[in-house]
Formats: sequence, structure tokens, C-alpha cells
Amino acid sequence: MDRTPDLAPALKLAQRVDDIAPFHVMELAKQAALREKAGHDVIHMGIGEPDFTAPEQVIEAAAKAMRDGRTQYTSAMGLPALREAISDYYRSYYGVEVDPSRIVVTAGASAALVLACAALVGVGDEVLMPDPCYPCNRHFVSTFDGKPVLIPSGPAERFQLTAERIESHWGPATRGVLLASPSNPTGTSIETAELGRIVKSVRARGGFTLVDEIYQGLSYDGKATTALSFGDDVLVVSSFSKYFNMTGWRLGWLVVPPSLVPTFEKLSQNLFICPSAVAQHAAIACFRPDTLAIYEARKDAFRHRRDYVVPALERLGFKVPVMPDGAFYVYADCSGVQHPDAGDSDRLTQALLQQADVVLVPGLDFGFAEPRKYIRLSYATSLEKLREAMGRIERVFTGG
Repeated sequence: MDRTPDLAPALKLAQRVDDIAPFHVMELAKQAALREKAGHDVIHMGIGEPDFTAPEQVIEAAAKAMRDGRTQYTSAMGLPALREAISDYYRSYYGVEVDPSRIVVTAGASAALVLACAALVGVGDEVLMPDPCYPCNRHFVSTFDGKPVLIPSGPAERFQLTAERIESHWGPATRGVLLASPSNPTGTSIETAELGRIVKSVRARGGFTLVDEIYQGLSYDGKATTALSFGDDVLVVSSFSKYFNMTGWRLGWLVVPPSLVPTFEKLSQNLFICPSAVAQHAAIACFRPDTLAIYEARKDAFRHRRDYVVPALERLGFKVPVMPDGAFYVYADCSGVQHPDAGDSDRLTQALLQQADVVLVPGLDFGFAEPRKYIRLSYATSLEKLREAMGRIERVFTGG
């Protein structure tokens, strides 16, 4: 039987494809899977995914929606009841009034960032962001032919942008800033007063402030705040993946300025139709008092893990220059550990996978400012496994 030849090698790809770098964390995950298939007991501290899953209340809400046949398309902006629940959550948790009409429910935080970049980033527009930062953020900007400008942001700045650094890097093509607080990969937040100065500075220049707050529910030190408290012109992205433990459900939201609601509705209709109906019905149950109590208990568990793993890393020779105050990551300096690959996080993480069956992530994913100096550790796994992982790493370092 005749077969159509594979024409893919002859196809000309868009230039933007070359601008998107491979994701090292996923490559390490694939290598780890091969070791597991060969019988190795691998401890995963690479991918940022809670080991907790959706509570029973959420699962039952999803099942009921399916049994009741509530699986058809919803509004592109999301179920009104879910938008109301999110609005109530901002009021009760953060003390901020957010009109439900400003809330766009999305197919995960990634879809929210796609919508934001589609609306705000034009050809050649520059968007400032810290280095290090979540790699997909710069790729979202590049996808819409914008130019991500990564500004080296070290321990002195809590690995975050400051108003002063933004002002010194703002140019004729700059259109706005993309921040994350708490941040992946560092677990650090922008201090509230500094965030206020950033919003004021960007506003004065006619730019947009887009803040990724998907880890905001996992803030451990002091009262959590939201960038929405600084004005209706701030855009905020959030998600049901991290605090709400619903990674694979692919559901998030975006809060936009009132004047941009029609624009985002139009884009949502055309790009995504709507988010998963079942996931939306399930997510309403996230805001029940008994469900929120479960999430708060799980948050305490994450805090206990952080309080164990940071000193444990430091005893092994890693330096943690900024205590992570949120999310479930530690960004650690590996240049002083007792290992031949100290100071080269790419080689060190490979060595620890092969020698200890422990998955860590090199800084190469997260930017260009000293990426080989740092590793990212995710403590989104049990305390028992964290202790076992630290013991394995110690044995590698000591030759035990």
C-alpha cells in the first residue's frame, strides 16, 4: 500500500520556534523515568507539583457535574458561580474587592498568560522580567513576537525586580513588566512596599504590570497580599494548580482592568472557547470552608518541609542566600559543596541523579545570570522522602 511520504523535514518552521529553549526539568524527568523502569527508587524534587491531590469535596463535585450532564461549553469567561466564588475569596482572604466581571477563568495559568500576552504584547515590544524566572514566561512573550528582557536579579534583590532596576532598564520599546510573587524558581516574594513602588513606576510610564500569583496561597511568613490592592490597572494571574492541588485539572484565572474585559472575552472565545466545564464545577467546591481548612493544613505541611530542608541543605554545603517565603522551592548555591561538579549545577544534578537517584533541577532553565551556580529543589514531596534524599546526597558528598 502506498504511504504518503513524511514532508515534515521539508516544512519551514516559524522563527519563534528557535527562540524557545528545551525544558531541562522535563529532560531530567525523562531520565528519571528510565531509571525507575530499570528498578531504581528515584526521589523526585524536580517538577513543581504538589504531592497532595484534590480533596474529596472537589472530586465529588466533579463527579456530580458529570452525572448531572453539566459537561457542555460554558461562557468563555467561566461559570458565573465560580467567578463569584473567586471574588469572595479575594474579599475574605486578602481584603480586596474584585468585581466578578473582571475575572477570566482560564485553562490553567498558562492560558491566562497566553491571553495576557496576546492582548498586551506587540511585535518588538519589550517586557521586563527578573533573571531568574519561570522559563515559560519569556517564551509566552516571544510567541507573540515580543522581546523578553531578563534583568539579573540576585540575592540582594531577593531574586526579584525592584522599581529602581525597572526604571534603569526601561526603554522606548518597553511595554510592561512580568513578575512572579512568590517566584518559581526561588520561592521568594516581592516585599509589599517594593511592589507598590513598582506599580507606581510602571503606571507613570504608561506600561502594564502583570503579576503571576499562582503560589500566593502558599505564603508562609507574614500576611499574604495581592498586587490587586495597588489598583484596578494591575493584571494578576492565579491558578488552581498549586495551593488548590489541581495541577492536571488545568484551571486558572486572570484578573484584568475593567476597560479590558471585552478584549479578553473576545480573545478567550477565539483562542480557547472555554475552560473545562467539569474542572470549573469542581473548583467551586475549593472555596467551601471545610475544603479551605484542608488546604490550610496542607500549607502548614509545606511550611514544615521548608523549615526542614533549608537547614539540611546548608549542612550539606549548599548556600541558601534568601530564605524562601512561599511556593515550595529552594534556590540554592551549589558552588561550595564537596563534589567534583560543585559550581556546575548541570553536571551536579546529573551526578546526583546517577549516583543518588535524586532529581534536582539546574539553574539553566531559569535564565542567564549565573545559572550553573544554582540548583532548584522542590519540596513538594513528603518529609520522609526529603529526609531520605538528604541522606543520599550526604553519602555521595562524603563517599559513604
